[in-house]
Amino acid sequence: ITFHPMGGQSSAQYFHGEDWLDFNMRQNGHNLEFTGRYDQTRKDYDRTPVKPVLDGEPVYEDHPVAFAPDQQGHSVAADVRRPLYWDLFSGAFGHTYGHHSVWQMWTPGREPINRPLMPWYEAIQQPGAAQMQHAKHLLLSRPFLTRVPDDSVIVPDRVPSSVPGAGRYRFVATRDTDGTYAMVYVPVGRNFNVRMDVIRGKTVRAWWFNPRNGTAYRIGEFSNTGQREFIPPDPGEYLDWVLVLDDAVRNYPPPGQKP
Repeated sequence: ITFHPMGGQSSAQYFHGEDWLDFNMRQNGHNLEFTGRYDQTRKDYDRTPVKPVLDGEPVYEDHPVAFAPDQQGHSVAADVRRPLYWDLFSGAFGHTYGHHSVWQMWTPGREPINRPLMPWYEAIQQPGAAQMQHAKHLLLSRPFLTRVPDDSVIVPDRVPSSVPGAGRYRFVATRDTDGTYAMVYVPVGRNFNVRMDVIRGKTVRAWWFNPRNGTAYRIGEFSNTGQREFIPPDPGEYLDWVLVLDDAVRNYPPPGQKP
């Protein structure tokens, strides 16, 4: 693999057989903000010629935030979940996860780098690591290769810094090109509206998917007309959810379950 640094972005080439495969790779400085950081995934996705996009180093779990622990503390599981869905819903073809203690294999008695919080053998049990699998199961429970990023699913609020939001509270959306499903990542319990017509069927089946434990429950079925407001299960809380909208006639399984 060869990398060509471009600030926070690299253009990478992977030699496979007799072919060079190009893709775009990003590094986000262990920052927590969507704006000016993780929003670049979509910009890479939209570049031509088309290349796969990968966030090679989002914020690690228990890492000093933006390398400034005295000012911003250390990241937690919620902080690594948000980039997971921001990236995947914005066009990334995969995702990476890291833990600040694991990358340096820190144990007591070994020189620490930048304040690791626990030994690596404890860090591998941290919640953020286990929660990565829920995003994979969610995306594979619906047609995968027809999926595209599309934030137009979300209706901007009168105050757009609220919805779709900015900073750590940005909403992002994805859908499939056949109009059989759409998903909205909801990082905070705030009312929001979606365009129901992104689903082509007459009836839309709606679900809440929990990124913390991979469970889902059905909200109900609605006529495919106009806009509809949805209220996350934890209004006002710092808890994330994914709204899943399906064409009811497809009878997809609950989000996160295998077809």
